[in-house]
Amino acid sequence: MPSWAWVTALTAGALVAVTFLAVEAGNGSRPTATAPTAQVKPTASPSPKAAASPGLGEDVKHQVPTASGEGRRIVYSLGEQRVWLVDPNNNYDDSFAVWPGTISPEKGSYAVSFRRDDGVGSDGVSIEHIVYFAVKEGMSIAFSNAVDGAAPSPAPGVSTGGIRVATTAGGAIWKFGALGTKISVVD
Repeated sequence: MPSWAWVTALTAGALVAVTFLAVEAGNGSRPTATAPTAQVKPTASPSPKAAASPGLGEDVKHQVPTASGEGRRIVYSLGEQRVWLVDPNNNYDDSFAVWPGTISPEKGSYAVSFRRDDGVGSDGVSIEHIVYFAVKEGMSIAFSNAVDGAAPSPAPGVSTGGIRVATTAGGAIWKFGALGTKISVVD
């Protein structure tokens, strides 16, 4: 069997095991969603993707997508390029604009499978608050923010699974997204 098949099988097995253990441990108390107090300001960037990110710095209240599930969860809308941190009563205090990578997760239900304080993204940027929840095409998919707070620029020819957020959003997702936290990916 080719080495990539072994790696894929081991990664899938590890995700299943971690998810199972996280669900079993998930009966304890969990933090509730809180809105960051600082206003997010877009970073100047030559990236048209960053400039077109919806809602960054706006005071508009965005509604949680209706088909995103029930209970405490992180909701990620592929079409709106936005994340919501939803409490057990289906309420939220805020939502955050995101800059998706070149590889997006499939629509469906996931759980936080792994977390890292910091690292380097596949685009070479130093990142923090890394919250992993899926694998697609051999690429890990996770929420994170750039340590320097910059919005990502397109990286020609580089596959990225990182879903970048502003620094305050990265901290909020990190605090909310304990192992096993449900993640709902919708249109």
